[in-house]
Amino acid sequence: MTVTTPVLIAPRRFGDARGWFTEVYNEATFHARGITQRFVQDNHSLSVPRFTLRGLHFQTPPHGQDKLVRCIRGRIFDVAVDVRRGSPTYGRYVGAELTAENGHQLFVPVGFAHGFLTLEDDCEVTYKVTSLYAPESDGGIRWDSAGIDWPMPGSAAPELSGKDAVLPALADFDSPFPYDGAPLAPLA
Repeated sequence: MTVTTPVLIAPRRFGDARGWFTEVYNEATFHARGITQRFVQDNHSLSVPRFTLRGLHFQTPPHGQDKLVRCIRGRIFDVAVDVRRGSPTYGRYVGAELTAENGHQLFVPVGFAHGFLTLEDDCEVTYKVTSLYAPESDGGIRWDSAGIDWPMPGSAAPELSGKDAVLPALADFDSPFPYDGAPLAPLA
């Protein structure tokens, strides 16, 4: 059975005096956990100032993207918001701190809006996706419309792109994503 809700993945690291080694993706290991999607593109972003917020993004069908996200420099708060039409957990989110140090990854399936907030300067994030970028399917919802408890001081405002600043609110979003029967569960 293919996983259809977010999953936090903590790959093992093997270390010695030189540093460490880890497998960030192994098809057989991921398939054993139910993540059977085929990845076709890798993306890499650099966010310079602390409290840069990217998201909440998705690609609509027929170009929906599953994502496997990891932070390779710095610390981010990564979120996935359930935007599957008819889901009992519609509008709810899960979030996890991904850091270069902890090596954790978040699998975000189609039907979830994805975004992250940088928690320090100079964060680099990489993610694998299962569908090539399709500008006509590019979409999102506004970062402050899903009740996310972003870890920022009360007076701080996130650094947003012009595009992200004008995304529609969740309440105004007409979701093209069907509910598949799997409820959103807390991340382990």
